[in-house]
Amino acid sequence: MTLPGPPRDRQIPDLDRGNQTGTYEFLLMGLSEHPEQQPLLFGLFLGMYLVTVWGNLLIILAIGSDVHLHTPMYLFLANLSFSDIGFISTVIPKMLSNIGSRSKRISYGGCLTQLYFFGLFADLDNFLLAVMALDRYMAISQPLHYAITMNSQRCILLVAGSWVVTTFHALVHTLLVTRLSFCGPNVIPHFFCDLVPLLKLACSSTHVNDLVLILVAGTLLIAPFVCILTSYFYIALAILGIDSPKGKQKAFSNCTSHLSVVSLFYTTAIGVYLCPPSSPSGGKDQVFSVMYTVVTPLLNPFIYSLRNRDVKGALGKILRRNMFNTLSWD
Repeated sequence: MTLPGPPRDRQIPDLDRGNQTGTYEFLLMGLSEHPEQQPLLFGLFLGMYLVTVWGNLLIILAIGSDVHLHTPMYLFLANLSFSDIGFISTVIPKMLSNIGSRSKRISYGGCLTQLYFFGLFADLDNFLLAVMALDRYMAISQPLHYAITMNSQRCILLVAGSWVVTTFHALVHTLLVTRLSFCGPNVIPHFFCDLVPLLKLACSSTHVNDLVLILVAGTLLIAPFVCILTSYFYIALAILGIDSPKGKQKAFSNCTSHLSVVSLFYTTAIGVYLCPPSSPSGGKDQVFSVMYTVVTPLLNPFIYSLRNRDVKGALGKILRRNMFNTLSWD
């Protein structure tokens, strides 16, 4: 896509000029500009990426292979795992590629593509966390009505609705960015094409973009967060009514671990998108972005599923089956 160029009388650096078709490029500065830190960052984020992808793939495999896990809770977990894989895969591979090739460039089209899929999977994580909290509330607070309330049709509708809303929301932000002009230098002080630093680079008016970001994105971010907090408040009240001290302690332990990851995701995301930017930022946005784009997808498999006895049992069956097949072939 071609954007309006800068004035003719301006000295244009190579990055601003792009190629002969007028296509823009951006520079992703990454997390550090020090060459000696690049190998450490590469190894650290590669390891986190592999653990996240494999952990979430194992969860999807376990849920898909065990009919006992074909329940609403595990349907939502499988979708969350898929979303986490897409979420981290939108950001980290390009970051690792830039470190490995020592190139910070990303094309205009590549930047918009990353922006779209990042928004899609970030919003999807947001909605799925709220749906999962609502599901746990119904299971714990209203167990007698759970099977009727959370029937298969309603669960599919919740998941499909989350996909539709997030797809549309990400598309709106991406299309609004295409109407902006970038006069350069197109240097993004970030490790991926995020919406906030892109808006700061624009030399045309971003009033509409800012308004949509505050109103729509704010609503879609805050409303699920409030839903999660409300659900866990009533869950906590229900747990207090449990007679068994051991059962009460286990339930509170699970709720605390869930809320810790949810709080990490929302506080850092709100800090980036809804709080006024600091000047200078001192790298705050980059650190917060690492928290909700890398750390939370890494923690979700351990917090939501790999601590779960049913999921571990399904994974054990898969491993035993594979070992049996291997021995049979030998």
